[in-house]
Amino acid sequence: MTEETPGFDEQDEPTDVSSGDTPEAAESKAAPSAEEGAAPAGDDAAADVGVTAQLDQARAALNERTGDLQRLQAEFQNYRRRVERDRVAVKEIAVANLLTELLPTLDDIGRAREHGELVGGFKSVAESLETVAGKMGLTQFGKEGEPFDPTVHEALMHSYAPDVTETTCVAILQPGYRIGERTIRPARVAVAEPQPGAQPAKGEADADADPKGKSKGKKDKTAEAADDKESGGPDEG
Repeated sequence: MTEETPGFDEQDEPTDVSSGDTPEAAESKAAPSAEEGAAPAGDDAAADVGVTAQLDQARAALNERTGDLQRLQAEFQNYRRRVERDRVAVKEIAVANLLTELLPTLDDIGRAREHGELVGGFKSVAESLETVAGKMGLTQFGKEGEPFDPTVHEALMHSYAPDVTETTCVAILQPGYRIGERTIRPARVAVAEPQPGAQPAKGEADADADPKGKSKGKKDKTAEAADDKESGGPDEG
């Protein structure tokens, strides 16, 4: 039989310790646990810095996209205005071209009216045509007796007249037409200018026709003679 040593138990065997372990090594092994406990606070700060940087980048990108959107909106508004302006201009040109082609017909209607030939069905058609042209913005201008304006009148005949004080339209050979403020044909007229030397200047005419002025001149001459007589006259000198 094998004899067991009294008081010795396998469970009471001491834990094996490496021969190289010293107290300093044991402390160094225990230190990482403390550092691991402090590491989460530094990670949170780094995470906050990263989030702030991402927010700044997002704000910069948002501002850039907002500026691009505003520029695109302004360009679109300018484009719409240009399109509308061009549309109106094209419409006015088209209407002006159409009415310009109708001007000879309107001239024929005017001459027929002057000669009393605008009667019957022809009169109804002519008046309907003139009404439609008026609705499209066509207006006629040019009257006898109005001052000559080279911007809207075209002088085909020239003469002198004693009864005018400025260049005047004395006859309308062909009426002018305009659409709004745009003249599509000037009025062709005969003009008359004042007769050269026919009328004296207004100031001279008033002086010649004023008897008070004449009497005043005589009075001045009489007064001068009396003064010479009182002073002994030039002969006494």
